[in-house]
Amino acid sequence: MGLHPLEFSECYLDSPSFREKIKAHEAELDKTNRFIKELYKDGKNLINATKQLGMAQRKFAQCLGEFQFEYIGDAKTDDERCIDESVQEFSSFLKNLEEQRELMMKNITETLMKPLEKFRKDQLGAVRAERKKYEKETEKYYSSLEKLLNMSAKKKEPQLQEADIQVETMRQHFQEESLDYVCKLQEIQERKKFECVEPMLAFFQTVFTFYHQGYELAKDFEYYKRALQISLQNTRSRFEGARSEVYELMKRTKQVPQEYRQTSSISCEGYLYVQEKRPPPFGSSWVKRYCTFVKEQKILHMVTFDHRSGGKIGETESVTLKSCLRKTTETFDRRFCLELDITDRPGTVFTVQALSEDDFKFWMQAMGGKEPIGCYLGNTLSKERGIDAQLDDVGLNFVKNSISAIEGRGINDQGLYRVGGVSSKVQKLLSLMIDEKSNEVDLSGSDDWDIKTITSALKLYLRSLPEPLMTYGLYKEFISPAKGDSPESRNQAVHCLVHKLPERNRQVLGLLMKHLANVAAHSKQNLMTVANLGVVFGPTLMRPQEETVAAIMDLKFQNIVVEILIEHHEKIFTDAPELDSPASDAPIASAPTRQSKKVSRQSRPLAVYNPQVLDIQNAVGNSSNLATDETSMGSNESVSSQSSTASASEVSTERTEHATLCASLSSGSSSRSTTAAACSSAPEAPSESPPPATTAASEKEKEKPEESVTGRKAKAVYPCEAEHDSELSFQAGAIFNAVIQSREPGWLEGELEGKRGLIPENYVEML
Repeated sequence: MGLHPLEFSECYLDSPSFREKIKAHEAELDKTNRFIKELYKDGKNLINATKQLGMAQRKFAQCLGEFQFEYIGDAKTDDERCIDESVQEFSSFLKNLEEQRELMMKNITETLMKPLEKFRKDQLGAVRAERKKYEKETEKYYSSLEKLLNMSAKKKEPQLQEADIQVETMRQHFQEESLDYVCKLQEIQERKKFECVEPMLAFFQTVFTFYHQGYELAKDFEYYKRALQISLQNTRSRFEGARSEVYELMKRTKQVPQEYRQTSSISCEGYLYVQEKRPPPFGSSWVKRYCTFVKEQKILHMVTFDHRSGGKIGETESVTLKSCLRKTTETFDRRFCLELDITDRPGTVFTVQALSEDDFKFWMQAMGGKEPIGCYLGNTLSKERGIDAQLDDVGLNFVKNSISAIEGRGINDQGLYRVGGVSSKVQKLLSLMIDEKSNEVDLSGSDDWDIKTITSALKLYLRSLPEPLMTYGLYKEFISPAKGDSPESRNQAVHCLVHKLPERNRQVLGLLMKHLANVAAHSKQNLMTVANLGVVFGPTLMRPQEETVAAIMDLKFQNIVVEILIEHHEKIFTDAPELDSPASDAPIASAPTRQSKKVSRQSRPLAVYNPQVLDIQNAVGNSSNLATDETSMGSNESVSSQSSTASASEVSTERTEHATLCASLSSGSSSRSTTAAACSSAPEAPSESPPPATTAASEKEKEKPEESVTGRKAKAVYPCEAEHDSELSFQAGAIFNAVIQSREPGWLEGELEGKRGLIPENYVEML
């Protein structure tokens, strides 16, 4: 049972049980007082600890914001830019979160700490004061009563009456104090129920508000997170492919190091020991110098560098070479020595010593000595495999027959072009197909050759050409626009470069890109997206003449070029490029502003394929929109792809492809980052232009009834040029089919001319 109620009538009786009831009430209030004091102390500790946490997280965020990745090469891919900006995004997210936490702490102080302390001091403190006063009046009354009762009856009547009056007055005053105290006790007992709990409720509301704001921040972060996850997966898969190429190059370099010595047609360089003569009696000494010989000017630059002294670089000395003679061991007691006659120092002869016999021959050839040794760096793939592949009519027919067979029999095969065939079968098929005398091989109607053998043979043919299909001469020109920021400028530059290719090269490339676009259109079945095909065909269609680590680092840009060719093959191979077209001088009105997010990257599907998750992919393949699959994806969820099963003696022909590709269930999803887009302007904006998409979260739109657009048609009100691969380009009046609401605010998803992509919501009207 709880506390007994204190009846006012009991104040007049002042019984022992009444006093016990009062003590119970007082004990309860004392307990409440101690509870509030302890809670206040713990609350202060909580606030201080949270402040320390906030300071630590702000410092952590500052550390993140000050860091920046450095990349190998002279440009970054869109994925690398996204990764590079990620630490700043993380820093900004943490700072925002800490600002919300700081507000929470201020609210806790105002809504919990101060009200509880005020109740303890004002209300419980007042009861304590009343208690002291009540105890004092009790002592005073009962002392007077005892004094009165102890008076002698022999006292005079007036004295007795006066004493009676005084005691009666004190009794009335005591009873009034008792009534007030009892009333106060019960009032506080009732008041504490809400005076204590209301601040606690406000405290939890503040805490939950903070967590809700964190949830909202996480929702805002979701778009960036998905874009970053795709970038991480793409970068990881490119890393695996580049790593396998680097290891292969390192292996070949170890076998024949002289063939891979980094020399250019302009200069050659390496270490030489130079003899320095000193006056007697010191004789001469040999000093190691790093030498660079410029062939055309015949200038030899020499810089002293000693690895044992901490790598300190000395001064550079330059001389002009007149002639180079080999010093024989009969005349000189050192091997690998050359005698250099210097033009700008008449009568001065330099004696230098190479590091080895091969090094000696290399310098003899470079400096025009009498023992030149050729050094050839080229593509040995055809020689290694004994295949005489040429870009002639036979080769063209093979490409056409292969494409016809693949599209007729295996366009939906999972891992098309990624799963390799058996090496012996592949080489046998290719040898038969490029043999001019052989016309008996039927790829379309015969089951003798499986699809993966045909796809591998087609790739092997393209890799075995004396020169890549996109030529050595245009390699750097194709790579350069892929390193640019603007997708529009990339597409235009690649378009122009394609028309610089030789006619036969352009013809075969056009056939192949049309075919690969068809393959990508069936990616829900074969799992080969445009990005996947870019990974496979990047190093197949274009490569540098010299095999270097720097060239391997450009593999990622080769993939981007191939992706552009696949996605825009109709325009690139059909229309002539428009160069320096003048802008129209006609007055134009601005089209609505498209939705823009802070994340800046061009989003592409994951460049991954993994047979391990094929069954899982099929399970989600029936979804109406694979691009909006909400399957969560983490950069740590990638797993190594499995190669096709083949016997130990028959190996795959995929030497130039990725040895390992990271896979994720979300490989088909396209979480699009939306940079500020540059749409073409409308010829004449209507008098009432639609609101910008960036106001999608405004209060006005919140009040609108939600309109379902699932599966409807829409008509373009303004023209728009796609800024990203996941967007659609269209003219005013274009009709979109199967329009649905995108998860991204301010955007729709629809289909136009067989291609599905994103549409700015305020650029169209629903039909």
